[in-house]
Formats: sequence, C-alpha cells, structure tokens
Amino acid sequence: MLQQVPDRTPHSERTDSSCSLVFLASASILIGIATGTICGTFRLFLEWLEFTRTEMAPRFLHGSPWGGFFLVVGVALAALAAVEMVRRLAPLAAGSGIPHVEAVLSGITGPASWPLIPVKFVGGLLAIGSGLALGREGPSVQMGAAVADAIARRLSLGRADCRALLAAGAGAGLATAFNAPAAGAVFVLEELVGQFEARMVCAALGASISAIMFSRGILGSQPDFIASYPVLPTAVAKQLFFVMTGLMTGLLAVGYNRTILAALRLADRLPVSIYTRATLIGGLAGLVVRLDPHLAGGGDWITQAAISNTINWHLIPLLFVFRLVFGAVSYAAATPGGLFAPMLALGALSGLACSFVAQILSPDTALATAPFVIVGMASMFAGSVRSPVTGIILVMEMTGSSDLVLPLLCGSFSAMVVAGACGDTPIYEALRLRAAVGRR
Repeated sequence: MLQQVPDRTPHSERTDSSCSLVFLASASILIGIATGTICGTFRLFLEWLEFTRTEMAPRFLHGSPWGGFFLVVGVALAALAAVEMVRRLAPLAAGSGIPHVEAVLSGITGPASWPLIPVKFVGGLLAIGSGLALGREGPSVQMGAAVADAIARRLSLGRADCRALLAAGAGAGLATAFNAPAAGAVFVLEELVGQFEARMVCAALGASISAIMFSRGILGSQPDFIASYPVLPTAVAKQLFFVMTGLMTGLLAVGYNRTILAALRLADRLPVSIYTRATLIGGLAGLVVRLDPHLAGGGDWITQAAISNTINWHLIPLLFVFRLVFGAVSYAAATPGGLFAPMLALGALSGLACSFVAQILSPDTALATAPFVIVGMASMFAGSVRSPVTGIILVMEMTGSSDLVLPLLCGSFSAMVVAGACGDTPIYEALRLRAAVGRR
C-alpha cells in the first residue's frame, strides 16, 4: 500500500544531501538507457527464439523420425546448462529475482554483483527460449536492479540514493519487459518500496521513460496484445459481471500461489540433485514443445488467443490446469525466469471462461469476450501479487484498453477481497520468506 512520507529532514540537510535531485534524475536516465538496451535486447532474442520454436522447428521436424527425440534432449540440456550457470556463477540468478530485489530494498540482504547480469541474460534465454513456462519480466527486473546498483556504486552515491536507483532500475526492467512505462514506475512505488516519496518517484519515472525510449528503438512501440471490442454496456447489472470475474479469478489466484509453493516444497524433497531435476523438467518442456509449441513458453500465444476468442470453451478447464501445473513445475527447475507472463495467461483463460458464464446469465445482451479476458488478467495479478494498481496499468498498457478502467477496478477489487479472505500470502512475499528460511 502506498503511503505519503512527510519530509522531516532539516533544510540544511536537504540542500546538502548526497545527491541533488537533478543529479539523481540524470543517474536514473543513465540507468534507464542501460537497462532498456540490455532488457530490450534480451526480449528481442526471446522473440526470435519463440518464433524459431513455434514456426521453424515444427517444419524442420516434420517427417523426421529422430527429430522429436533430439528436440526433447536439446531442451533438457538447455535447462541443465541454465542451472549449471546459475549454481556456479551467480546463485542469486535462480528463479524470478523479484523476491531478491524486494529483500535488498528491505535491507534483508545485499544486492547482487554485476556477474548476475550475463548469467540471468543467457540463462533466461536458455530456459524461457527453449520452452519452459516462465516469464521474461523476472530476469528483466533483476538485471535492471543489478545495472542500477553497479552504476550507483560507480558514481559513489549515498545509501538512500543507491536504494532509490536500484528500485528505479528494477522498474525500468519491468517496463521494458512489457513495453509498459507507467506500470514500471508504479511497480516501484506500489510493490517494491510501498511508499510515495519525491526522490523515489523522480528516479522511477526517469528510469522507466528512458528505458522505454531506447527499448522501443529495438522492439518497436506496438502493444503486446491486440484487443478490439465494441462499446461496453453501461448498466450496473452488466458491470456486476466483472465483479464476478474478479471473485472467480481471485480464488484461482490463491490456487496459483499455493501450487507454486507446493511445487517448490515437493522439488526440495525429491531424492535427486538440482541438475537432475532441471534436466527432467527440461525434458518435459521439450515434450510439450514437440506436441504443441504454442502451449510452451511464457504463454503469450494463449493470452492473445483468449483475447481473440479462438479457444473452444470446453478446452478452457483442461488448458488452465495444464498451464497451472506446467508453470509451477517449470519454476521448480530453479532456472532464471519469472511468473508474470504465465500468471497473465491463466488470468486470460479465467476471464474467457467468465465471459461464457456471463453470456449464459444474460442471453439478451451480446457481451464481448475481450473485456472479460483483460479484466481476468488484471484480477489474477491483483489476487496473486496483491498490487492492483500495477496490474491495472500494466494490462491497460499491454492491451491498449484504457477505456476499461471501471471493469478493471471492479475485478481487481474483488480478487483482492477474495485472496485476503482466504488468508493467502502475496506470492513474492511468500517466496521472499521461503528464501529467508533457507538462508538460516
């Protein structure tokens, strides 16, 4: 929750701070440029790997009796290589990286050193690009934070300014991952630091804006997803359907969080090494790629298919359960990779299912499916991460749906209420607590 922090610093100390606001803003722009370039290139490579996996590989493997075998083995070896890099060169690069960034900002642990950046970059390409159900935002956020820390230390800034810039670099990474500058800045204030303070706002805005300006030079400025729908009905009764979407998706978000944590606990208890575990999970991902490459990876294809309403209604439960389990198993491989993109895909499926239910309950009104899908995405984020403002802005920027503010608010509010009533811990807080217990 954001809170206004009063400035009780004496005027003399304010004017003699370790870094003027102008210098802090300049440093944030430099960090944004570096983060946008690195994370934009990371995403560009991921898009090329996804195209190769979904379009080129099936053509190459068609009619080849040994092609499927070599594909499964190749993905397994990619997961093994990613884990090997992490374990030997940068152990903090495992998993999402966002819980570690939050722990650093809370003063629980120290920042990662710069070698994390190439390990997260290459390891993320190997894991996500080969087909594990992981998101690109986790590596981008942690790489942005590592870039910011390296630059801040190089500039010999004070502790408070280093903290502000580290958070800003993490937000710039999120902004680049989803082409969403406003969401990147709000993510810093709502999720990472949880407070509204002028210097933090300035750093977050400077880093996110400059990161997007440079990353769009690499990736282009188009939104991640294409969404088109007619004018929404304004009747209050119809708006209640979005409340229903939030309630249902909030329950599913609780299930998602608990599935992720259960998969990690189960993986810890398995009588195999982490290398064997990663190889087996990579082999499973390779099998998924062989059977249907669109069902592997972060889930963007599923999200777009849900928005476009090209998924048969009777396949939604099966597809949801498959992606839920596959995503949790993929995260348990301990390779670099995030949770946002797979989470949004699940929210999209939930919203699509709710659109069919709403149409049954209101057969006299033609209801577009895309708004329900978009609300489902934001509701899943709100229920799982418990940062509703970030989720709403992120989804609006990703889909270009700024006219869905009221439905998004209804769905996110309902999801938050359900998750809170279930006593569920936000996913990144739960992962951070789990890591803290492991360090003892």
